[in-house]
Amino acid sequence: MKNLKTFKTILKVKALVLVTLCLFVLSSCKNNTAKNNQVAQTSNEAIAHSPKQEAAKLSQEFKDYWYTGEAEISSYKLEQARYGELRQGTAVLVFVTEDFLPDTQVKADNTNPNNIPVLKLNSTKNFVTGIYPYSIMQSTFYPVANNAHATKVSISMQEWCGHVYMQLNNRSGFEITSHSYFDGEADQKFKTDKAILENELWTKLRVSPKSLPVGDLQIIPSFEYLKLYHTKVKPFVAKATLTANSYTLTYPELNRTLAITFNPDFPFDILSWEETQKSGYGENAKTLTTKATKLNTIKSAYWNKKSITDEALRTTLKLE
Repeated sequence: MKNLKTFKTILKVKALVLVTLCLFVLSSCKNNTAKNNQVAQTSNEAIAHSPKQEAAKLSQEFKDYWYTGEAEISSYKLEQARYGELRQGTAVLVFVTEDFLPDTQVKADNTNPNNIPVLKLNSTKNFVTGIYPYSIMQSTFYPVANNAHATKVSISMQEWCGHVYMQLNNRSGFEITSHSYFDGEADQKFKTDKAILENELWTKLRVSPKSLPVGDLQIIPSFEYLKLYHTKVKPFVAKATLTANSYTLTYPELNRTLAITFNPDFPFDILSWEETQKSGYGENAKTLTTKATKLNTIKSAYWNKKSITDEALRTTLKLE
């Protein structure tokens, strides 16, 4: 009988311990859940209330220069590295402001408060490799607000082997469309995370050199480089340095350096640039430097200069 009472007592003690343990676990889970929910809520609130970068306030000097109904056209003497040799050619940078449609991301024909004011850069290169010519054009549409990535970037490249086209649209992510005659690069559509675009830095410089990013960065190289060297569209580590009149990007993984020299005073026009990297294949591969040096700059509503007499402007730009 005594043993029976002892057994019942032991059972009661075990039951009490088990109940206590269950209550402790439930309480612990509840506290952890509440804590996790609180952390998530705090994190979401921090994201929701994080301050957005304010739009740049455009100076009267900026408006007087860029909103005159004219483009700025600069010509450059070009020494282009290709296939292990330096080729002679010309480069042109055309900067102009225009309104951009945010959805279709093309030039707006009509005034609308939803339009995005951009500084557009059309950059061209023309040079010859042996018997056949290269023609490269890149377009960058960068908000003059200077607080967001380029709205759109594109490149077209033609030579006698064929042609290439790639376009980036800045939406929820970077949407890429690419067409090429090269094997493995034919027709592609994909997305990539947003990162600094080398193409947009040229226009950012023209808005405000002091706003250029510096330090160790993740940068998507220029579309020209990506297509000439058949490189995947993705960010690469780059070290950016800025002085009073130059901006330099160094990509260790790509063994590539880009240095842009500009006027330290407004309108911060680009005087020259150099791009150093390996060029050529096999025994012909060399580390060479592409150089572009300014020839002349004019302001012109070039889209209205269509007559034969207007060809004199090409002489002014030393393109003939």
